[in-house]
Amino acid sequence: MTEKITRINPEQLHATPGYHHITVVEAGRTAYLAGQCPLDRNGDLVGAGSLETQVDQVVANALIALAASSAQPRHVVRSVIYVRSDERDMLAVAWRRLTESALGPAFTTASTLLGVAQLGFPGQLVEVDLTVALP
Repeated sequence: MTEKITRINPEQLHATPGYHHITVVEAGRTAYLAGQCPLDRNGDLVGAGSLETQVDQVVANALIALAASSAQPRHVVRSVIYVRSDERDMLAVAWRRLTESALGPAFTTASTLLGVAQLGFPGQLVEVDLTVALP
């Protein structure tokens, strides 16, 4: 079955910085990726204190998870990005780094960016949760 993904931005809603307000999926199977964290293969935190380095590791991990489910970033239909910060500039740094990465097409769909007080691993600054319409 070939997936059909339609992304919509109604004219009556505010303009977005690259994502869409609505994603409609007509597909047979869906994958829900666990939150992708800035951990290496051994489970060690990568890039302590560096949001950019941690985003890069999250991107690498997400691409591996997508490939393992026979999907690509363009098949992502929902993303939630968690950044450990209450500073809007830090959220913007994470958004730009993600959207300009190889995972970038994943963030043209329905997406939420949140600043949070804490994440699961000591020193963790970012986590990305993805939902995928499998091809």
